[in-house]
Parts: sequence; C-alpha cells; structure tokens
Amino acid sequence: MNTGERRALWHYRLRGYRIIGTNVQAGRNELDLIVRRGSRLTFVEVKLRRGSGFGGAVGAVDAEKRRRVRRAAQVWLSRNPQPEYVRLGFEIVGVEDGRLVRIPASLIDGMGLPRD
Repeated sequence: MNTGERRALWHYRLRGYRIIGTNVQAGRNELDLIVRRGSRLTFVEVKLRRGSGFGGAVGAVDAEKRRRVRRAAQVWLSRNPQPEYVRLGFEIVGVEDGRLVRIPASLIDGMGLPRD
C-alpha cells in the first residue's frame, strides 16, 4: 500500500466507512480500496502524483484503467455476492501535493456498474 492509498484509507475510515479490502486482487486486476458505509459499497481507484502536470492524479485514470477497475469489481462481486439493497459505486481519489480529491462515479464517464 502506497502513501496515497494509506491517506485515502484514513479519509474514508474517519468518515464512517468500513474498509472491506485494500489492494484486492480480482482476476488479473487490482482494486485499491473497497469501502462500505450503510447500504453503499464503493470501489475506489487511488492515484498519487507529486504535481498536477499531465492531467494530474485523476487524469491518470484513463478509459483503459476505468475498464480494468470495472472488470475487477465484477469479478469481486461474482465471488462476494451482495444483497439487492446494496448500492454499488465507483470513485477516483487523487492525491496531489498533499491534497486529496474524491471524484464520484456520476462524474466519471464509463464507470457505471449495472445490476443483473
């Protein structure tokens, strides 16, 4: 776990989230954090950057990375089925120059995970 992931973990923990997993291998991909608060289960991709050049931390999560995170979440869910009332979500957490920025799935193109 790198310093950005550790910082994000504490960010969620201090806000009442339960940490379900860190650096979870799911298929051939990895999920940085899986957190839950109430009926919301969130898959979190964390990016640490020293500066904001080249799109910064959030910009480093391109369409291919989003596809891999989504695929890893689907693998994890197939191994860990959730009750119907659990709402699924994705977030990107960028840590740049000591600042933490959370970007929810509603603002990330292509990160939705439909229920079967």
